Amino acid sequence: MTRTWTDPGHTEALSGLYFKAARKRKITGSVLPAGGLRCTLAVDARRLDAYCKLCHFGDEHHLPATFPHVMAFALQMQLLTSREFPFPLLGLVHLHNSIRVLRPLGGVSQLQFSVWVENLQPHEKGATFDLVTEAADGLGLIWSETSRMLCRGVTLEGDAVEIDAPEALPLSELTRWYADSDIGRRYAKVCGDYNPIHLSAVSAKLFGFPQAIAHGMWSKAMAVAALRGHLPLSGYEIAVGFQKPVRLPSEVVLECSDVGAQGQLRLRGHGELVHMLGSWRPIAKS
Repeated sequence: MTRTWTDPGHTEALSGLYFKAARKRKITGSVLPAGGLRCTLAVDARRLDAYCKLCHFGDEHHLPATFPHVMAFALQMQLLTSREFPFPLLGLVHLHNSIRVLRPLGGVSQLQFSVWVENLQPHEKGATFDLVTEAADGLGLIWSETSRMLCRGVTLEGDAVEIDAPEALPLSELTRWYADSDIGRRYAKVCGDYNPIHLSAVSAKLFGFPQAIAHGMWSKAMAVAALRGHLPLSGYEIAVGFQKPVRLPSEVVLECSDVGAQGQLRLRGHGELVHMLGSWRPIAKS
């Protein structure tokens, strides 16, 4: 499919995007827009420093693998609140996230981002689609991300696609951390994701949650930071599926397989509660 691109020159203010998101409450169709957005965005050094401290990356000379997601967040919001996008942004559920680091993210001062949606599929609870984000530097594609999103209430013809789970590897505890009651607000302040379900128990209850829950991408960032000894600088993909939300406050345990070119991870709470399942693997060279 030929995709048409629009370059807005800059991203819209998040306050205005959240206002547009709040106004749209109804599903207006079942066809995804054919166009996408492109925009060159600079690395904000202060924001990067705050993000590294928040997610425990420490002092590094490379962008964390999850940081381009933060850079592109407003551009993603701009696409998902456009008139052409048929689903309300509020209520979308982030089911799965896959990030590919094609080349080392060192010495990066700006990136050209491309954002689009595709792959609309029936789901037992509605429909899913992929929010795709790519980042390029002067040499070409350097990073990409695919977020699978669920929109409840959409009816599509066909059967839901089932994905086979890989054979489980033995896992052992790598680390654990405490997700305190204000981590949602602190992540939102740095990254701009002010979804009410993450901010407080009061705002979360308005959307059916008994407590505020942690951002899924904060949990993934914390896992990636802890897995630095397992992951190379580039040439890999790390993918996670979000299971039960992390209710705030709570302690979580990160488990992983042995150091190797590929492996698996699990973030769990007390007992058998599983918050996130994932894996990493090398990217095949073309």
